Amino acid sequence: MNALRAASKLARALLVALAGLATIMFLFPRWDEARRHARVQSWSREMLAALGIRLELHGQPPAAGPMLLAANHISWLDILVMHAARHCRFVAKAEVRRWPLIGRLATGAGTLYIERESRRDAMRVVHHMADSLKRGEIVAVFPEGTTSDGLALLPFHGNLIQAAISAGAPVQPVALTFIDLRTGAISLAPSYIGDDTLVASIWRTLTAPPLAAVVRYGEPQMAQGRDRRTWAAELRIAVEQLRE
Repeated sequence: MNALRAASKLARALLVALAGLATIMFLFPRWDEARRHARVQSWSREMLAALGIRLELHGQPPAAGPMLLAANHISWLDILVMHAARHCRFVAKAEVRRWPLIGRLATGAGTLYIERESRRDAMRVVHHMADSLKRGEIVAVFPEGTTSDGLALLPFHGNLIQAAISAGAPVQPVALTFIDLRTGAISLAPSYIGDDTLVASIWRTLTAPPLAAVVRYGEPQMAQGRDRRTWAAELRIAVEQLRE
């Protein structure tokens, strides 16, 4: 029975994904930016509903940019969850672009891709991020640089935080958590770490008990003379406090 429910969720999610792909291919070229952003947010909420995941928001998402969102990173679901909460332009690892269907959807939503092992590519992405912030956009990053199990935070890297310093933009800490709705405990089902494959993580999420994706927004902060490493370390503390 559990496998049947999971298969039903998967079928619904595939229909939502294909509808999103068609929208990106045929409608996005004719729509203005505001309408595209609104559609990405509504589509993301539809996808969470198809997957059986409830969205819970705490705090105040940014009403407008410029704003750099700095969030912890747990799952392949994180980008979807944050889009559902508030449309933003993501910086994601380059391999996401190569994921079947997901990559095309992420690209259509305006994702910037980074080769994590290349310092030169990091500089390129920071430049593009700063330009986006100067245009008044909302940009989101995962300063841990990779996923964790959601129980503890990895160190925050400062490279991408440099974009906010260069653009004179604020950074808002964001904490992500996945909760088992039956017990209220943190769920590890959506995690995507270590030797996990994307397929295994997706199936574990589909077969898990009902989940909530909890997004907590902290107070935006300016650099106030901090360098990127110091600011990244203090943003990590802010995210940790939001998770408590």
